[in-house]
Amino acid sequence: MKIMNIFWIVSACFALSACTQPQYMKQNSAFILFKTPTFKYADMGFIYEAKDEIKVEIYSNAQVLMTLKITESSVCLSLLECMSKEGFNNKILSSLYPREILTNIFRGKAIFNGKNILKKRNGFTQTLVKTDKYNIHYSVLNNQIIFHDTINEILIKVIKS
Repeated sequence: MKIMNIFWIVSACFALSACTQPQYMKQNSAFILFKTPTFKYADMGFIYEAKDEIKVEIYSNAQVLMTLKITESSVCLSLLECMSKEGFNNKILSSLYPREILTNIFRGKAIFNGKNILKKRNGFTQTLVKTDKYNIHYSVLNNQIIFHDTINEILIKVIKS
């Protein structure tokens, strides 16, 4: 009898631990603009960062308008199903972008393995051009992140409060 009770307690603990939320190490309020040819969002929101996950929430009238959850293997957008990072790039951004581009943008890290990076006192900028494929201007300066691809009509802007 005692063995069965221990089994159920251990099973319950294991099941409940699988449902726990990630421990977010950083939380920033920010103005977030996320614009692609397929959708547009712009308003105040929050960026939550954990070791292996980023969650972005954009609010309108105190209601969550859009949630973007980026994990090690997938991207989940509140209006779409979860998909692989490659699938998200193919469907929403550009198939030519590296797998980790969205993670790096929201973390304020260099993209394309730091190619063409120009370090500045208060951050860095990158300009990446592939004729007829992408024309990216990316800057992380002070508390502002701007990713702009003029060919693919993508603009991601984060101004942290």
